[in-house]
Amino acid sequence: MLERSYKYIVVGGGLAGASALDAIRESDPNGPLLLIGAENHLPYDRPPLSKSLWFGRKQLRDVILHDRPWYLNRGIELVQATRVVALDAGQKRIIDERGHVYRFDKLLLATGGTPRRLTIPGGELPDICYYRGMDDYLRIHRLAAQAQSASVVGGGFIGSELAAALCHIGLAVTMIFPGQYLCQRVFPESLGRALSDKYRQRGVEIWYDDTLVAIARDNSGFLLRTRAGRELRCDLVIVGIGIDPEVGLARQAHLQITNGIEVNERLQTSHPDIYAAGDNARFWYEALQRRTRVEHWDNALSQGRTAGRNMAGAREQYTHMPYFFSDLFEFGYEAVGEI
Repeated sequence: MLERSYKYIVVGGGLAGASALDAIRESDPNGPLLLIGAENHLPYDRPPLSKSLWFGRKQLRDVILHDRPWYLNRGIELVQATRVVALDAGQKRIIDERGHVYRFDKLLLATGGTPRRLTIPGGELPDICYYRGMDDYLRIHRLAAQAQSASVVGGGFIGSELAAALCHIGLAVTMIFPGQYLCQRVFPESLGRALSDKYRQRGVEIWYDDTLVAIARDNSGFLLRTRAGRELRCDLVIVGIGIDPEVGLARQAHLQITNGIEVNERLQTSHPDIYAAGDNARFWYEALQRRTRVEHWDNALSQGRTAGRNMAGAREQYTHMPYFFSDLFEFGYEAVGEI
């Protein structure tokens, strides 16, 4: 059984984890540092997976945050395509799926979130895509080249972005969601309805105030049935109905958990040597004066940096007001606050 020790370990190869690496190395150029993640990709920027990659404004190489020599030159060890399955806070060690043990002085849980799944008959069919990461983009991009139609389940940010992307490359797109208009949780009704009208003008069919009740698959594709009694045949089914914070390791370690991993103003969990940042962290949002989780790019970037600096000895409070942005066809917006 392999056993190694590190001053810093970051679990999770997303933006929060990658940003923490930057910040740690700015403060401590030489401390042994490990990044371990489940994906077989170098850390990458997630927003282009549902935006600019589909519209030709970026290429795959553009979304990779750093090339492999960048990590090598900074003494950062990478363990990819490997899941961490156990966290022992008392012994300050993690164990991966191969049984390898990694001991730490400071640990960052930047494990992000897991896509919510449809709990209906057919919701676990293997060809349904619960869209989240690079592998999902690569698979849908490949399948879309041979497809004619797609159903997008979900009318929030991800669903709206994917519907625009698939329509842009020529697929007949149907959106299905329970709201009355696109991005209802955020947009005022007048804006949401105006945006929905723009989508219809582009050829996107919108089944609002409806939900799926069953999905079947045969040689000709998918057959979808809805609560309102409608049926739809399509080549692709892509689901974007939100994520749940990934808290499995934190639960094992008996860290404080609510709707995410609870952290203090310095992003420490209930164990002072274990930090959390990004989609999985529930923190004090100074501007809103309440505790919350934020599942946006800017928050992951900023929290990762603060966590990394604090792991390396700083005592900074996280007071940043994160912003969110989206691109829906030619319409773009940015927002801050309660989103």
